[in-house]
Amino acid sequence: MTDEGPGGSAPDRRRWRVWLRAWRMWVRRRLPPGTRLPVGLLLIAGGVLGFLPILGFWMIPLGVAVAATDVQPLWRRFRAWRARSR
Repeated sequence: MTDEGPGGSAPDRRRWRVWLRAWRMWVRRRLPPGTRLPVGLLLIAGGVLGFLPILGFWMIPLGVAVAATDVQPLWRRFRAWRARSR
């Protein structure tokens, strides 16, 4: 049993980054700019109710990522947080 740390192994992190980049490009292409922020806020609000069966706490970071694609200052904060967490 190896101790890979909290981030997992390097290939797992790389695969996760590739998936996240592809998902972000999908959101940018499919959702019009005016709808990204409301969709992100709805996901965050649904995440607050994460104790309910259908909704989950996973919706909060997803909502932040969707809203951040539309709001540049929020995107900068998200990048800074991601850099600090590495």
